[in-house]
Amino acid sequence: MITIIAAVAKNNALGKDNQLIWHLPADLKRFKKVTLGHHIIMGRKTFESLGKPLPNRTTIIITRNTNYIAEGCIVVNSLEEAINTAKADKNPFILGGAEIYKQALEIADVLDLTLVHYEFEADAFFPKIDFNHWKEVSREDFKANDKNKYDYSFVKYLRNGTKKSTSN
Repeated sequence: MITIIAAVAKNNALGKDNQLIWHLPADLKRFKKVTLGHHIIMGRKTFESLGKPLPNRTTIIITRNTNYIAEGCIVVNSLEEAINTAKADKNPFILGGAEIYKQALEIADVLDLTLVHYEFEADAFFPKIDFNHWKEVSREDFKANDKNKYDYSFVKYLRNGTKKSTSN
């Protein structure tokens, strides 16, 4: 089971200047709870925006740079290699960025999205989702409050069709 996890704005915005645009503590708390103990797969720029491996998770970084080294992380050169490296985990998570999401959308089983009900100026966007291939299976809606500045929803989708396979 491969899960894409992302926080996505109304206009599909993900970030700007390699940073998140918004701060939603509830999303960060949920992200930690859901990914703890799992392999997390991300591109090099996403990793560098985090600045370090996330605790109690196995960090796999995808980069074309064959000499790239990140202490405490596994470095691979393709999404396929990342998936194969994480095969011992029954549910690895793909954290982005935009290009990795685009590739992963073809092979993922689950979309675990935080939908931020606001439009932001951005330079990185989540790929367009063909909802003919996904079925919404859960949704929790929340209003903005003193800690979370924007309305948001936690929404989970399961693939309802065939996907491209990865080699094992």
